[in-house]
Amino acid sequence: MGLAEKRALKTFQEGTYEQLRNKINSIAGYDVEFDINWESLTTNKYSHLWEDTFAKVYFAPIINAFTAITVDDMGKEALKETLTKIKIKDENDISNPDRTYDFTDGVLTIDHSSYINIDQIDQRTSKLIQVLESQL
Repeated sequence: MGLAEKRALKTFQEGTYEQLRNKINSIAGYDVEFDINWESLTTNKYSHLWEDTFAKVYFAPIINAFTAITVDDMGKEALKETLTKIKIKDENDISNPDRTYDFTDGVLTIDHSSYINIDQIDQRTSKLIQVLESQL
């Protein structure tokens, strides 16, 4: 990763990522632990798009799914009692929502390409809701 890529990543981490993480924690009602493999997300040559793609691929579906799940106290409590960590990575270049999410032992793992099918937020959201609700 060159200097331009390092700058793009730092800009995202210190700006948009902090805002998105705060929004997720606010919706959840507690501080969710994040474990992000930044190195795996930044292996492509699209650093000029990272600000947009990271938000759409990884965080928008979480925000949308958490909003749907926490619509009532039962959902809020179930999420808080069950979800302990969110791991985000792009290790297998997956672009199909059916293969993107795993929720085991309180850890939600998201393994999705950081640059393919960026705008399929609704499909990822629907699958994420299905995965989470089946375990809550």
